[in-house]
Amino acid sequence: MKGLRLVLTPFAPDQSGATGVLYDMGGIIIICDAGGCAGNICGFDEPRWSNHRSAIFSAGLRDMDAILGRDDRLVEKLSMAAKDIEANFVAVIGTPVPAVIATDYKALERMAEKKTGLPVITVEANGMRTYDRGEEEAYLALFKKFVKDKDSIKVNEKRVGVLGAVPMELGGVAEKDMIVNNLKVEGYEEVITYGFGATFEDVLRAGDASLNIAVSPAGIKAAKYLKDTYGTPYEIRMPLGRSIADGIDVKNKKVLVVHQQVYANAVRDKLLEKGALSVDVGSYFMMDKELSAKADVRLEEEDDFVVLTTKGKYDVIMADGILKPLIKDFGGDFVNLPHFALSGKQEVV
Repeated sequence: MKGLRLVLTPFAPDQSGATGVLYDMGGIIIICDAGGCAGNICGFDEPRWSNHRSAIFSAGLRDMDAILGRDDRLVEKLSMAAKDIEANFVAVIGTPVPAVIATDYKALERMAEKKTGLPVITVEANGMRTYDRGEEEAYLALFKKFVKDKDSIKVNEKRVGVLGAVPMELGGVAEKDMIVNNLKVEGYEEVITYGFGATFEDVLRAGDASLNIAVSPAGIKAAKYLKDTYGTPYEIRMPLGRSIADGIDVKNKKVLVVHQQVYANAVRDKLLEKGALSVDVGSYFMMDKELSAKADVRLEEEDDFVVLTTKGKYDVIMADGILKPLIKDFGGDFVNLPHFALSGKQEVV
């Protein structure tokens, strides 16, 4: 049934994804809402909030502010915050409120820059899409606004940029270290994980990387932009660097992997190396057609997972444990493959 969920909780929206990309970069982040969206982001969608804070504020739009589009009120509040916080930039992130009243983000950007003296980016999130769409737009906004001009670029062959490695794309915050370590094993000395530990200065120097790696679909557009604008080559892969299937018997078995697409594809490659008969990928989030095999599936409803597992007759299912109660009659092996965007739980397999 469309929209019915008995097990899965609502997925994080696009404003949460945009905030996740900007979280560590020393900016003032304004959630353009009536009060509530910012609390959900910090309380549920951002695992880093419990360890270190970011300057995230709610615009606190009242009814008449929203109805009349009083952008001057928002800009005034922003200028007051900018006086007390040493920030590199300001980011204004949309929600359903500005989407409904058709907020002019470009005008808001110009007004805020004039009032605060800080560079401003805007992300036109609307709260109706999943987190990865917000990530995608935040990456593009950052690089289009802040990367140094071509004449200032000094390419470092030992420097690699990672796009899409934010907590919601992984099994938790610890997996970022796994990605960094594996790329260092490959010979890179500087691994810049944009959106997860990277600084504002790292963004300014994004053109200095010799390679960018998109580890989730949300990072692909930004990788292509950096390639088209600065000539930086890119790859789409998840550097797992180890066998995710150690101890799991997949030889001559049909396997289903459910995660974000790039991660799931990396798992598929390893399972096929170990002798799996076939490996299908499913995801509740962005699916790039060029990265999809014939039997791969974009899941929409909670029931889609049940139907897929029933029809597919899989021997092994690798997915976040939150999905397991949906297939109580499944007689094969269920392997927990944590995905923070699905369960909100931080784990590393």
